[in-house]
Amino acid sequence: MKRLTKFAAVLAALSLLASASAHAEGRIRIAEQFGVVYLLLNVAQDGKLIEKHGKRQGVDIDVDWIKLSGGAATNDALLSNSVDVVGAGLGPLLTAWDRTAGKQNVRAVASLGSFPYYLISTNPAVKSIADFGPKDRIALPAVTVSVQARILQMAAARQWGDAQFRKLDPLTQALPHPDATAAVIAGKTEINAHFANPPFQEQELAGNPNAKIVLDSYQVLGGPSSATVLYATEKWVKENPKTYRAFLDALVEAAQLASTNPEAAADAYLRVNKNSIDRALLIKVIKNPKVQFSVAPQNTLGLAQFLHQVGAIRKKPESWRDYFFAHPALAKGS
Repeated sequence: MKRLTKFAAVLAALSLLASASAHAEGRIRIAEQFGVVYLLLNVAQDGKLIEKHGKRQGVDIDVDWIKLSGGAATNDALLSNSVDVVGAGLGPLLTAWDRTAGKQNVRAVASLGSFPYYLISTNPAVKSIADFGPKDRIALPAVTVSVQARILQMAAARQWGDAQFRKLDPLTQALPHPDATAAVIAGKTEINAHFANPPFQEQELAGNPNAKIVLDSYQVLGGPSSATVLYATEKWVKENPKTYRAFLDALVEAAQLASTNPEAAADAYLRVNKNSIDRALLIKVIKNPKVQFSVAPQNTLGLAQFLHQVGAIRKKPESWRDYFFAHPALAKGS
């Protein structure tokens, strides 16, 4: 839990800075989380692509990178003006979009690609979500609001009906992905399941012979889906057009590199994150045929409309464009 305490301290420090007036064009503060789902940001950071595209727009951009864990923390950071852009799951985005309508008007600026998220369990008795019992504990980055929590609710609604969409919520526990992975691999804590993301899910499958996939997010969402996105307030997007454009251009370049040169993207991830993940495993994750790198969102509306259907959000999205800012790079979204 020390990691969570550290995140709280970071967020508190950032909040002190937020009391200053809105910054001028040419600065961007980005909050990201853990995993290969943030690879495009890692590639952009490693290659200083935002700064590169800023110069093409005639502006020198200072980029601040902040690491947080969980959609609740990222939403707090964004709405307190501690950061300008946050990376989080589709679930936290939709929560922020719904709650800030007519105020900060939060919307997504880009997808970070499509990745399958696996619900891993080490309990031999658990073959599907119907087998989870009161002693099971499912780690995920944030209870209720994280995209993993929302996908689990969607799966529960299909299993037991919409009225029971929160049936598995009492079994969930907020834990950063690295800590949850360590717990699952060691098998010595109450955490015996983890709704993860790459590469943590692959590390668990390789590191604990009892670990198995109970649920694949693609099964719930009906195919490849952009579960992780970047979002910002309307005010920041409107007041920083050159920085915003440079940011999107940098992400597009990062997506092209990840798609065409997985080895180089893997090396960028390792340099930025400074962790000990096996390089071969990391490259395998990036090359997974189920993984797609694109800033245009894919297959997001189903989850959005489900959340409205069960009352988790008040506004009903009619199109993915309702909760994304318009940008040419996103034209083929869904």
